[in-house]
Amino acid sequence: MMVDYKKYIAIEPNKRFGKPILIGTRISVYDVLNWLANGMSKKEILIDFPELKEESINACLSFVANRENSIRVA
Repeated sequence: MMVDYKKYIAIEPNKRFGKPILIGTRISVYDVLNWLANGMSKKEILIDFPELKEESINACLSFVANRENSIRVA
């Protein structure tokens, strides 16, 4: 079951140049995905950024999966 990312992610023009961020932080979805792509585990991310929860990380993955599914190919 996918996490409802809308509870965790917001896009605010005055934070991080309007990139999607985790609510209550300045951590962007891109940051989390980049850490995962570079081999960090969820546990390592949570240790380095205690303001995050596992649900926040899962919300980032859900957000991107939803976005990817919405892309239209000509």
